[in-house]
Amino acid sequence: MSQYPELPPGGEPGPGPAGGPYPPGGGSYQPPPAGYGGQYYGGGSPTDRYFLPVPGGEQGPYTAGQLASMAVNNILRPDSLVRPAEGYAVPASQIPGVFSDREWLITILLSAFLGYLGIDRFYVGQIGLGVLKLVTCGGFYVWWIIDLILIATRKFPDENGRQLR
Repeated sequence: MSQYPELPPGGEPGPGPAGGPYPPGGGSYQPPPAGYGGQYYGGGSPTDRYFLPVPGGEQGPYTAGQLASMAVNNILRPDSLVRPAEGYAVPASQIPGVFSDREWLITILLSAFLGYLGIDRFYVGQIGLGVLKLVTCGGFYVWWIIDLILIATRKFPDENGRQLR
């Protein structure tokens, strides 16, 4: 006997994945191809667990995706210590997928000196906005100042929405 359900005796196949496990032309149920399905974002595997040291103990467990959300909301800083379930505490910036690969200091320096040309946007991977900022000379210098303030207050994400390191 197969591990997948067969057609009912004398019956017609169901309408497909939405209405049943049988494909619309007959035959037996076929499993999805390898690699099919939801992709896990946030670095590591979905089973990775991390703990945040606090006075008197630890908080957690957290997934890398939850840590990334905490980073975007400025709850978790790049130098905050995070302990993997197996191992010693490391800075949060070393956990893959939590923070951007781009550096905050480089971004603010590029913005201060070349931001009116859109170089800061090019650096963080926002190519379209970089071109627009270049063509408008930093949004007539207003956009340049706004970006400089956003970067200084750490509210300036990279192309993937991750916080700068």
